[in-house]
Amino acid sequence: MISGHTSDVPESPMALTRAQVENIAHLARLELEAGEIPQFQQNLSRIVDFIGELERADTAGVTPMAHPLPGLAQRLRPDAVTERDEHERYQRNAPQVASGLYLVPKVIE
Repeated sequence: MISGHTSDVPESPMALTRAQVENIAHLARLELEAGEIPQFQQNLSRIVDFIGELERADTAGVTPMAHPLPGLAQRLRPDAVTERDEHERYQRNAPQVASGLYLVPKVIE
């Protein structure tokens, strides 16, 4: 590689190209300076490579867990109604209501 020249050829099978990083930045609505792209390209490629490593981990026979600490369980409350339905009272203050729904002015044409 020529010094100072950023290649579009990925360094590893999972590495992102400059064009891919530019597309990601566009989709994320980020403005990147030309000099920032190589650093983002390197960092994002490392993340993608790490995810690839995680995907290769053998998880056969591993029981999924709901909590990272052994012996702890998620405390659940009973699924019971605890408050009265007062939507009619709340809707009395609304400027416009129809069929139990709040009517609002159209804001998008």
